[in-house]
Amino acid sequence: MTMEEPSPLPNDSPVANSPDERQPTYRRVVLKISGESFGPSGERGISMEETVRIAEQVFAASKLGVEIAIVVGGGNILRGATFSYGQSLIHEATAHQMGMIATVMNGLALQDALESLGCDVRVMTALHMDDVAEPYIRRRARRHLEKGRIIILVGGTGSPFVTTDTAAAQRSLELDADVLLKATRVDGVYSDDPEKNPHAVLYGRLTYETVRQKRLRVMDTTAIAQCMEHSMPIMVFNFKKTGNIVKAVRGQRVGTLIEEEQAVRQTAGT
Repeated sequence: MTMEEPSPLPNDSPVANSPDERQPTYRRVVLKISGESFGPSGERGISMEETVRIAEQVFAASKLGVEIAIVVGGGNILRGATFSYGQSLIHEATAHQMGMIATVMNGLALQDALESLGCDVRVMTALHMDDVAEPYIRRRARRHLEKGRIIILVGGTGSPFVTTDTAAAQRSLELDADVLLKATRVDGVYSDDPEKNPHAVLYGRLTYETVRQKRLRVMDTTAIAQCMEHSMPIMVFNFKKTGNIVKAVRGQRVGTLIEEEQAVRQTAGT
């Protein structure tokens, strides 16, 4: 098997060796959830039904003892990159700031959904909103995780022109996460858009370089570059399938794992 070849994806095959399948492979994870995940299918706004579904999966994963930080997007409310498109009177930087505020709304909804399940949760924002959420301070965020609290990270990085994917990559590095979990609507990384091409092939394992060379739709190039530079594994999976977040933190193969070339070669040789 070469690095570019897709590998078979039995849902119960392990990505990493674990002496007990019931225990998480990863100690600390950053989970990236897109804004669209919070909205009704194909519509704008927040669906509490969808939000509760996310919360239930996160709650189940947290019961395994894994430390969870969640980075949320805001595209279900407003996507800054497209809001200022064309002849809009809104400056692109302002549009990005509006998008960052949208992530706060999703984060607050998820916080209440998780708290209703009995979770200890903190929303931490890269924007100054003292009456709404705690400021994001790396050391404080780590302390929350060490105490078993789920943290929801909103406001992106606090800077315009930076995607929430890049924010997730950056937070993964700052918090010393074991893996960046990217929850999507599809089963992983495909050779083409699976919603348009029924013959698109699902990859099991990829290297960062292959993702960049083939321009595969995973995350923006800055996020991939950050993860590549610091050897941060990325697991892309379909969170719409109940139980997949739990499987992901256990290290079971539920999508596509992107990592260093050496790790991919070792797997291909086994």
